[in-house]
Amino acid sequence: MKLVDHFATGLDAPICLTWELTYACNLACVHCLSSSGRRDPRELDTAQCRAVIDELQRMQVFYVNIGGGEPTVRSDFWELVEYSTDHQVGVKFSTNGVRLNEKRAKWLAGSDYVDVQISLDGATAAVNDAVRGPGSFDTAMRAMGNLADAGFRDFKISVVMTRQNVDQLDDFAAIADSYGGQLRITRLRPSGRGADVWDELHPTAAQQRQLYNWLVAHGEGVLTGDSFFHLNAFGSTPLPGLNLCGAGRVVCLIDPIGDVYACPFAIHEQFLAGNVRAPGGFSEVWRNSPLFQDLRRPTSAGSCSSCPSYDSCRGGCMAAKFFTGLPMDGPDPECVQGYGELALATAGAPPKPSGDHSRRKKPVPLSIGFGQPADRACDTSPLAGMR
Repeated sequence: MKLVDHFATGLDAPICLTWELTYACNLACVHCLSSSGRRDPRELDTAQCRAVIDELQRMQVFYVNIGGGEPTVRSDFWELVEYSTDHQVGVKFSTNGVRLNEKRAKWLAGSDYVDVQISLDGATAAVNDAVRGPGSFDTAMRAMGNLADAGFRDFKISVVMTRQNVDQLDDFAAIADSYGGQLRITRLRPSGRGADVWDELHPTAAQQRQLYNWLVAHGEGVLTGDSFFHLNAFGSTPLPGLNLCGAGRVVCLIDPIGDVYACPFAIHEQFLAGNVRAPGGFSEVWRNSPLFQDLRRPTSAGSCSSCPSYDSCRGGCMAAKFFTGLPMDGPDPECVQGYGELALATAGAPPKPSGDHSRRKKPVPLSIGFGQPADRACDTSPLAGMR
């Protein structure tokens, strides 16, 4: 049996999982998959987070990919990173860099089993800040400079590919090289706030080909997180990676209040498998959730069964299909053979992403004072209740 076939039926524990520690964020990125901004007062406290880490250690999970929101705004964030690595669970965390000062960069450079991803969605301030907010480009570049000066090698520069930045791929690679980092590019999904801007931000059909050609020519050493296996339908040269939707099979998401979803890009009640606070904890959800059991069963190619490229792309991304109103056994909305465009023409109204924690109008500066504990979900301050 091929390795990918083992993955298709699910593993006893996820290889890695995404854990959004908080919805609090100092930015308001237009494509945020979790619609972050304001914290939820129900989020797991320090003791509950430690209990989850203990369970991940027992399950022998290799590492956890921590995000948010902006995870570093939690007052116990660094404590939880230390606790995780001390318990043999590696940490990769994504940040906009707002709290990666010189002192913290030196601490990270001396830490074992910790990797850092700096989010950057434009190789210039004009392109990046239009998506991530004013000043976010300078913040990210400063954080990368601090990591480089501290001797932290191979940190990741994480880029969501959009219509506006596909032409900047060479520039992103040059930025990564200049700071001793590694480029990681991921696909824009119509999840969270991304659903509102997907039509205008997702790469065109011509840019999909451009992206594929660039990865074939220059992609050695570039990480993709298996985001682009739908591009394999171009057929000439397969891209490296799993070539399989790993939702509920090898990956999943824990959100700030402990809800477990099959996919980090599918935060919707239809993909909610359980909660880590329930009896049996995370392991019970992972191993026995009816949703996960269903996802691990063999699936039909559906309307893609007659397409000769199906074995190359496996029908594409579950979340991208769901949030554009396409059936799970239908083509990917960005199908490079054009079937997705045809399907979208007759698709019904897409489901609305759940759990909007957005703030209104403009980002709230991080220097805002800490308030009293919030008395309702998603208080007005992104840092309400943080001490």
